[in-house]
Amino acid sequence: MLPLKTIVEGVLFAAETPLDAEKLHATVEGEATLEEVREAVRDLKEEYDSSGRAFILREVGGGYQFRTRPEVAMYCVRLRRRAAARMSRAAMETLAVVAYRQPVIRSEIDKIRGVDSGGVLRALLEKDLIRVASREEKLPGRPILYATTQRFLETFDLEDLNTLPTIEEMDKLAPPAEPLGPKLF
Repeated sequence: MLPLKTIVEGVLFAAETPLDAEKLHATVEGEATLEEVREAVRDLKEEYDSSGRAFILREVGGGYQFRTRPEVAMYCVRLRRRAAARMSRAAMETLAVVAYRQPVIRSEIDKIRGVDSGGVLRALLEKDLIRVASREEKLPGRPILYATTQRFLETFDLEDLNTLPTIEEMDKLAPPAEPLGPKLF
């Protein structure tokens, strides 16, 4: 029989989506405990983190998945030689409102952005970055409530919604806004 770590590594390598410890445990049916599977994942993660390889094992979207090391990503983009799928500013704004305010109705999104977001919401739904969570029962017309999807977490390399950057963290990343107009002093 193969070592458990080798089996877990192979299953993670073959998986198209992140797998959590329970799903990995189900693949070894009775050959290892859930804790042994978790330990194998921890060992693999440590090995890949310290090895300097081009890929790492990351926890994203509630599961584990091999990802290209960020330092190598620009070389991979060159290989693809196609334009990366970009999102418009309107799409990013709308997605941010949904991510931070979810579940949220369209009128709240429109109020925050100051413009109609209907077309952008449809595009985000088509890209599977947001979903219809439910309906707001307390408001007339029972408007749709939007929330982010598992694909959103995977796309933005997030473990879960708690790992979204805070306002303070984003302020540290962005340079201070330049005042408008000429400098007088």
